[in-house]
Amino acid sequence: MTQIPLIPRQVVPDLTVPLVGGGHWSLANQTPDQFTLIVVYRGLHCPICSHYLADLKRKVDNFQSRGVDVFVLSSDDAQRAAQAKEEWELNELKMGYGLTLEKAQEWGLYISSGRGKTSAGIEEPSLFVEPGIFLVRPDQTLYFATVQTMPFARPSFGDILKAIDFVIAKDYPARGEVTEIGV
Repeated sequence: MTQIPLIPRQVVPDLTVPLVGGGHWSLANQTPDQFTLIVVYRGLHCPICSHYLADLKRKVDNFQSRGVDVFVLSSDDAQRAAQAKEEWELNELKMGYGLTLEKAQEWGLYISSGRGKTSAGIEEPSLFVEPGIFLVRPDQTLYFATVQTMPFARPSFGDILKAIDFVIAKDYPARGEVTEIGV
């Protein structure tokens, strides 16, 4: 499948995944006041992800106070996702798993092949999803997205919170919506 970028102000693809601890999470069922923040992480094997999500955990109340629902997910299986949630102490976060590679590509995410054990001593899956962050409006349209090919240099959640404050205060529109340009 070819990777297709999502377009701001356009409806994002459907997203429904199982939750660590039971049940399912569906984007279509979300009713945030402002946005749903979807944070895709690489998986249990990624030590950078554990630190990144620990920062998100510390800021989840800040997002919620701004009307932003927070959700994290990976392409890990149920066991690995549950292990990450427990070992990384992420009980404050709604965590999904089982993001298919096909669905990840629909969302414009990059896929990597496993290269053995990471510095955390955990084997990478044969194929897994690289990080991405998506801010989706209640009407299911994309407001903001960032996708990466590597685990490094991700946007800080503090900067995202500042941006959300500005966006809400100024009713700032989603940008990057132009798909055709004249020559």
